[in-house]
Amino acid sequence: MTDTTLALLAFVPLVLAGVLLIGLRMAARTAMPIVFVVTALIGLFAWEMTFNRVLASTFQGLILTVSILWIIFGAILLLNTLKHSGGITAIRKGFSGISPDRRVQAIIVAWLFGCFIEGASGFGTPAAVAAPLMVALGFPALAAVVVGMMIQSTPVSFGAVGTPIVVGVSGGINRDAITERLAADGATWTEYFRLIAGEVAIVHGIVGTLMPLIMVVIMVRFFGANRSWKEGLSITPFAIFAGICFVVPYMLAGVLLGPEFPSMIGAMVGLAIVVPAARKGFLLPKDTWDFPESTSWPDEWIGKLVIKTEDVVGKTPITTLMGWVPYVLLAIFLVASRTIDPLKQALTSLSVGWSNILGEAGVSGSIEPLYLPGGILLMVVLVTAVLHRMSAGELKAAFGESTRTIFGAGFVLIFTIPMVRILINSGVNAADLVSMPVAMAQFVADGVGGVYPFFAPAVGALGAFIAGSNTVSNLMLSEFQFNVAEALGVSTAFMVALQAVGAAAGNMIAIHNVVAASATVGLLGREGITIRKTILPTLYYLVFTGLIALTAFYLLGISDSLLRAG
Repeated sequence: MTDTTLALLAFVPLVLAGVLLIGLRMAARTAMPIVFVVTALIGLFAWEMTFNRVLASTFQGLILTVSILWIIFGAILLLNTLKHSGGITAIRKGFSGISPDRRVQAIIVAWLFGCFIEGASGFGTPAAVAAPLMVALGFPALAAVVVGMMIQSTPVSFGAVGTPIVVGVSGGINRDAITERLAADGATWTEYFRLIAGEVAIVHGIVGTLMPLIMVVIMVRFFGANRSWKEGLSITPFAIFAGICFVVPYMLAGVLLGPEFPSMIGAMVGLAIVVPAARKGFLLPKDTWDFPESTSWPDEWIGKLVIKTEDVVGKTPITTLMGWVPYVLLAIFLVASRTIDPLKQALTSLSVGWSNILGEAGVSGSIEPLYLPGGILLMVVLVTAVLHRMSAGELKAAFGESTRTIFGAGFVLIFTIPMVRILINSGVNAADLVSMPVAMAQFVADGVGGVYPFFAPAVGALGAFIAGSNTVSNLMLSEFQFNVAEALGVSTAFMVALQAVGAAAGNMIAIHNVVAASATVGLLGREGITIRKTILPTLYYLVFTGLIALTAFYLLGISDSLLRAG
């Protein structure tokens, strides 16, 4: 088969998933088993992967599935624990003191608080934490998932204390070869790496300024009684203010401090400024927006997660501060577990895994139950039970409800993530072909020529759409982006930065991220509806970033400055 035919075959699983989920509105629990089988057949017969490697990739995917389900379970359990302790009731009352406007609540809870959680933990945790919290505040489940998925953009490149850059970029390009060339030019890898991180922060900062506004406009347009763009746009001054309060410290941290803390610092500074401003009504519109009465919500908006005030009738009221304490503890525990080495070593010491599964080199998987956000969430639940003086019966009820919720997500993910691993591991085959994701990227690059920089972010997004991970997309495609930049004679550092930015945006439509977020609010089966809405901000992000790329390369003449041949 020709390279073109192979590249088109590589696209088949993604196109099929899109047609089934978005076009035919098929539930992921039905669509993804079909996509998995088709992917395995393409791997076996077109890519000439061995059956052993396809099976090993499937087992690797199942191990990763357990890790993701552990995170989802922890997020749901914390929410259900707060439901039974009275913490959610307290949080609701606290928000009425800031603003009853749902647009303001979405910006504070989803954007700023969610960005902090992303910076601390990554792994899709923000949507898993923010979506059920928004449902508890009175948001429709579908609106909560759509808004929660839009968090998966600007903060993601620096999520999990910088993992997509620290692990993804540095592990995805030929560091030794680049280091030698840098040394010949009197520069170092550290300088080059910091240049990439700084450029990622700047591009995200420019594009991400409008994300709070876009998030609110989409929420109001699709979930308001009047389905009005105007009602969303009326909060433009406040939304842009909130965006600036996040991206300015975010960019400064990325340029001056490196990749570990931009998202957390941006969110903390943003919260410190935006919350008091909202209390005082600064830049808020005169109108107050809310969802229509819940009795009029369409069935597709409603999930199985229900938070009722009567659940806590008879309990001693909890203060707003005490209601928020578990989420404060979650943020503190996540940051501590990622930044304090002795604690990190202790938590990662418990690991269950399988190296070189079925003898396949490089196909490995492991679970670190204490270090994963699921373990941290469980610790917070236990502390919350003590602080909120919960009875054993209340805690047992929370565990029971959370366990029942997790089963639906498990079924979908046991097909979705193994499908992803087959795609990624397809680079080892009897035909000596590159992996399917790289074949797709090469097809795009060969097809567009000199305007490729405009499409570079979309290639990164494609990798994230496949893998559900900015980090994995960077590992797969950073070297490819570097080589294309050299062939075009443009800045290699900036091209790799575009890869990282695009890969972050791709998380908004990544199937298994949507499934995971949907599972936390009992909304499985409506993933295609979510993707049809989140594809709008994804396109905004990729088009805007692509235009920045063309401007930077061909109008401003940006160069590596450190790497003479770049």
